[in-house]
Amino acid sequence: MPKIVATDTDFGDTAFERKMVEAAGIEFAAYDGERARTPEEIIEHLRGADGAITSYGSFTPEVFAALPDLKVVSKTGTGVDNIAVDAATANGTAVCNVPGYGTEVVSDHAITLALCVLRRVNELDADLRGGIWDFHRRQPLGQASGRTFGVVGYGNIGRATARKARGLGFRVIVWDRRGIAGRATPEGFPYATLDELLAVSDVVSFHTALTPETHHLLSAERIATMKPDAVVVNTSRGAVVDTDALAAALAEGRLWGAGIDVFEEEPVSPDAPICRAPHTVLTAHAAYWSEESAVELRARCAQNAIDVVLGRRPENCVNPQVLAEDAPA
Repeated sequence: MPKIVATDTDFGDTAFERKMVEAAGIEFAAYDGERARTPEEIIEHLRGADGAITSYGSFTPEVFAALPDLKVVSKTGTGVDNIAVDAATANGTAVCNVPGYGTEVVSDHAITLALCVLRRVNELDADLRGGIWDFHRRQPLGQASGRTFGVVGYGNIGRATARKARGLGFRVIVWDRRGIAGRATPEGFPYATLDELLAVSDVVSFHTALTPETHHLLSAERIATMKPDAVVVNTSRGAVVDTDALAAALAEGRLWGAGIDVFEEEPVSPDAPICRAPHTVLTAHAAYWSEESAVELRARCAQNAIDVVLGRRPENCVNPQVLAEDAPA
């Protein structure tokens, strides 16, 4: 009987995945209460398995070298930067992900962070709880209307964020590596170069994947070109933004504020500069989570693993060249 192993989970237990996998006639194993995230732990737990389900496991080239019969690694999420895709491909292992599962909730979260920072909601809340009834001490307070909202990365989540920002009264502009400055998206949002977007935007919201090209896409040098009353929002990947440079700019009063859900190291240390920076709203990589989106994410991830193990073509595979050409959908 084929076997799928959940090396780690972001959901407390794996009863949901177990039910799906066993219903497909596949043996299931998990290590609830443990998190097999290091290469050594993953290798130990996956010996003899045909497939793996993971959230944050470090699937290095050494993992694939030690597991030549592994058919699939299915990620509960979109980004696969924790998986050595080239090594998986060389090993004949399919790498599956779940793009687009959190479009609505992540875009909701990005808009929420932007508004909370503009309105200083967390600071006003802390004052009130401390017996201070005086919003003037937290001025300036901003609004959506009359401001420009820059969307960096125009995939499903960036598109949804742009739509919601426009609905609130923001003027929206977009940068995307596939966009051409001077033209517009199908929804009518103008494309700009990244430098142009950073120079004119009052809110800059990041929705791009983490690649070598996008590492520290918002660098210290680019932060220096932004408006002094700009807000930075990041719900994509932590390392897309040079978070220490962002914290320094906030500490020096060179930005209005920042709303950050993702960090270069997670969990972020409470002693990290960004945690001490003023005018910030910080959340613990929570943007993707709602009760509704979690069910969709888990189901699609498990189904990807099931399909590959049973010789079928999965919904999403980032290295489809490893799949059999005649694999049924």
